Amino acid sequence: MKRRQFTFGLAAGAAALALPTPARAADKGRAAAPFFTETTLWDSAVGPLASYHVHALAVLPDDTVIACTEGRHEVCDAGPHDLLIRRSTDRGRTWNPSQAVEVSTDGQIWANPTFVVDRVTGEVFLFHNLCAQLPGNTSCSADSSTVYVISSKDGGATWSERRSLDGLFDHFPYNWKMHGPGPGHGIQLDSGRLLLSCSHRTVITGVPTTDRHYGVSTIYSDDHGRTWHAGGEVPMDDPGYPTLGEARLVQRADGTVLINSRPGSGNDWPRGIAVSADGGLTWSPPTMDFSAGLFNGVDQSLTRYTGGPHSRGVNRLLFSRPDAPMRWNMTVSVSYDDGDSFRYSRSISPLRAFYSDLARLSDGTIVLLYGCDGDLDGSPQRVAVALFNLEWLTQGRDSLATGPRLTAKTHDLGHTAARARRSGGTVTVVRDPSAHGGARAAFTPGKAGDFIEYPFVCGRAGEYELWLRHYRSADGGVVAVTVDGKTPRTHAIDLTAFRGDGYDVVLLDRLRLRPGRHTIRFTLAGPGRGGGTAISLDELGLIEAPHPADVREEVTVDNGGLGFDTTGTWKSSRGSAGYYGYNYLAHDPGDGTSVARFRPAIPGDDRYEVLASYSADKNRATNATYVVHHADGTTSVAVDQKAHGVPDVRTGEWVSLGVFPFRGGIDGYVELSDKADGAVIADAVRFRRQAPR
Repeated sequence: MKRRQFTFGLAAGAAALALPTPARAADKGRAAAPFFTETTLWDSAVGPLASYHVHALAVLPDDTVIACTEGRHEVCDAGPHDLLIRRSTDRGRTWNPSQAVEVSTDGQIWANPTFVVDRVTGEVFLFHNLCAQLPGNTSCSADSSTVYVISSKDGGATWSERRSLDGLFDHFPYNWKMHGPGPGHGIQLDSGRLLLSCSHRTVITGVPTTDRHYGVSTIYSDDHGRTWHAGGEVPMDDPGYPTLGEARLVQRADGTVLINSRPGSGNDWPRGIAVSADGGLTWSPPTMDFSAGLFNGVDQSLTRYTGGPHSRGVNRLLFSRPDAPMRWNMTVSVSYDDGDSFRYSRSISPLRAFYSDLARLSDGTIVLLYGCDGDLDGSPQRVAVALFNLEWLTQGRDSLATGPRLTAKTHDLGHTAARARRSGGTVTVVRDPSAHGGARAAFTPGKAGDFIEYPFVCGRAGEYELWLRHYRSADGGVVAVTVDGKTPRTHAIDLTAFRGDGYDVVLLDRLRLRPGRHTIRFTLAGPGRGGGTAISLDELGLIEAPHPADVREEVTVDNGGLGFDTTGTWKSSRGSAGYYGYNYLAHDPGDGTSVARFRPAIPGDDRYEVLASYSADKNRATNATYVVHHADGTTSVAVDQKAHGVPDVRTGEWVSLGVFPFRGGIDGYVELSDKADGAVIADAVRFRRQAPR
């Protein structure tokens, strides 16, 4: 594929070098005191503009911090926008006044700010686009845009003339007209290459959603910003692949580049990922990543904190997002395995939360820029910058001085699948760059009860966390897990996918193991909630750690989600507050023939509190009856849906239906019918495990 090139004025020249990872820390062996501070940078309640939304963040080699946001004259994606920056030259303690680097004249729409810092030359680049609408487009979305870049060599005090990258993407065969850098930040690879993501689509006016060719590619420079090139697009030829959009890039410890993207808007989604082994020139097919859960379609940040290629430091990535199926509860998590899982998390704010970006200062201070607060689903009231350290984030379980004190040993279940013992069925090795070892095992059982069994070895006696990374697909089955013939705490896993196929992780148990050989067995227990029986496995991890991981021992089934189905006609609504996720379903009082069913995948035999969420209102039923099907039979519980439940930071208002025994798997469920004295609301049901770990 030919790649277009654009040449501009000569940037400060320097040879491409392997970039050091900043690693100044507290005294060796002594953790710093936890701290957290927050400053408001823009606030529509007191500022001159209607909204400040979509952000970028950069920390320069001298610890100058630059924040950028779209200053919106209207609460609309396609309304007039300025691009505003604020700078701090004292590590975020104080901030210079807001400065416009692009000003909207005659309704210009400046959007999608994205910083890229060259840590060799010190120059910072700010990519953005100028959007336009076709005549007749009365929506709040633009049809096309042109990408521009400006740069600064004096820490953002002054900026160059803008340079157009018009035509950079013309060679792609998708008729892309809309191009959105980032937003947020790009990265510099260990080779010195500057790299950022760019999302694309066709015009929207007169074009159905299915024909808009949503996709993402990269922009890169190998000469410190003198020339910029179009990198490769994430493959989008297979209609079964997820579509990617606003995305972040991170270079993993092995040198490959991971793209992590929002794949959709509205409702709740997992993230979409793809991998590049050549610095962003080509990409693996995209897949879903369920490891961090399901979230509202929103721009989220992923950044390297320590470690990386050529580093002996601890491998840490940071991830920020609203930890809820809607835009609430801004949360930051830390990963020690290049984003395969996120071990520790902390909520920054339980209130409304929107787009975010992450960076770090040379002393390890974490910088989070995020939109927050307000009464609107799609636009924040204010933009805040939070400063905190690793000790605060992990609540003392990790620090730059002492480290997390984790030891990990992994067992590849993909490449070794052909040597695994099995009772029947067939097994193949699927090559996949998104698999941890570059391959996963695909086991096709012949019948229920067929198993595949792997040996693994412990070098010494100890207490180990057993983590399983597996692949979820539309034809996934329910797998029963045993370790040395015994059932771990999590021993039933439904491998059915939701919204697309992809990878997930689960903590099986924390077990005391003797040194020597052990076995883990995966048995087909029966069809999954999608009716399939496939079993696909990636990796078994054995972790020794002094502190437990942050794991929620609960399962939530939302209306429209995996495990939910109805008979009869239930109407979607968002009219009354208090519901979980994107919406709720309502039914007028009836004769009981219309039923909503919530079927979870229960992880293990135990007692679970069952909670129901609904949006309370004056026309609701006072006797909405939930029938809980559990291990000891059935129990009916009438709920007054006029009365409000207990709010949760991850949305929903919840009432307890009681505590019941359930067996691991998908046999248990809850039903709610329309037989009531008022409107019946089917929203979400949660199953919360009761026994302590």
